[in-house]
Amino acid sequence: MKTLFYRMHTDKSLLPASLENSAAGGIKSSCWLIGGGPSFTPEIAALIAQSPAPRMCINLAGTGLIRPNYWTSYDPTERFLKSIYLDSSVVKFVHQRRAMDLVPETTYKVCESPQLYVFERDGKQDYNNFLSQGTHGIVDWQDSMIQGIDILYRLGFRRIFLAGCEMRVRPNAEQIALAEENGVIWQDKLTLKDFVKQCERRGITRNHLQDAGTIELYHFDEQKSLEATVNTDFHYFRISQYLRLSRRAISLAGLELISVTPGSRLHDYFPNITVEQACELIMQDVGNPGLEHTRGLYSQQISRDYSTTCTMQDFPPHRQNHSHKQIKEVPAKPQMKPGPENSASQYNDEAEITIHVNKHKSSRFGQWCKQQIKAEST
Repeated sequence: MKTLFYRMHTDKSLLPASLENSAAGGIKSSCWLIGGGPSFTPEIAALIAQSPAPRMCINLAGTGLIRPNYWTSYDPTERFLKSIYLDSSVVKFVHQRRAMDLVPETTYKVCESPQLYVFERDGKQDYNNFLSQGTHGIVDWQDSMIQGIDILYRLGFRRIFLAGCEMRVRPNAEQIALAEENGVIWQDKLTLKDFVKQCERRGITRNHLQDAGTIELYHFDEQKSLEATVNTDFHYFRISQYLRLSRRAISLAGLELISVTPGSRLHDYFPNITVEQACELIMQDVGNPGLEHTRGLYSQQISRDYSTTCTMQDFPPHRQNHSHKQIKEVPAKPQMKPGPENSASQYNDEAEITIHVNKHKSSRFGQWCKQQIKAEST
């Protein structure tokens, strides 16, 4: 079976890495997928860090608040952090074409980074075969979050909690107030593009909106122009609709996609709970590390057997029981050409011939002897 993930060397040779389903177990494995939205606060980060589940950060998400176990990005290498690439505790996934880039602020190739794996992208996946097993790469819908969902699924996670994934950009308070003064009411169902157009029809230019202050896009320190912010919001809108249209494929794949981001656009299409509730779900499956005790474990002073309602017994796998006698194939003897030494006439009498024929009646030579006897008797 062809693998999806590889280690790449500086000579561009590839070493397959068997990572598929490495996170799968007897329970439904959970993982946090953390985006860069402003709702991802230090308090949320602290709760997630204490939960017994790994987290994947995308792009610059989590910077200054939480360290990822997994990380991926879609955009060019120079946009991201040196410490992510060179941290051996972070398992990184990047597209193969990024592998020969330089790690920012170093002379190292990206492929030289520890725990970094490359993959090919598959731009032919549609809504009907998203997450299907027959694909030849990680989905390419030009989005880091979608890419992260696919990677986590391939690793074996079947429950993904989306934190810091608002999938929308709201105008700031000053912009909303300016719009209201001119008869434009902001509504969450609007895209930022629609809001700006309504403002322009009321005589509020983009410069006026830009002068009203920047819009909070991320929980880390970064800003964009109004034009770029409008484009970002529409990108989020497009991706939320991609996921909406992929819900049947997500369901068939057995994946639970759950939003823990307040006010996310995804709440119209996917289940949403609080971070605290997500932590409870995880600990129901895994256990609560904060409540586990160690006293007596080394000396085995306490019983740790799980109380079941019935007896357990390990059976070998069921196999078809073949009661009929197996027929053992016997290699055929080489066909012997007629000749004086192989002629039926070499036997002294008919009885000797009969004994010899009966002895070899299943062989080619025995059959040939029968033919010779029949020929000599006519």
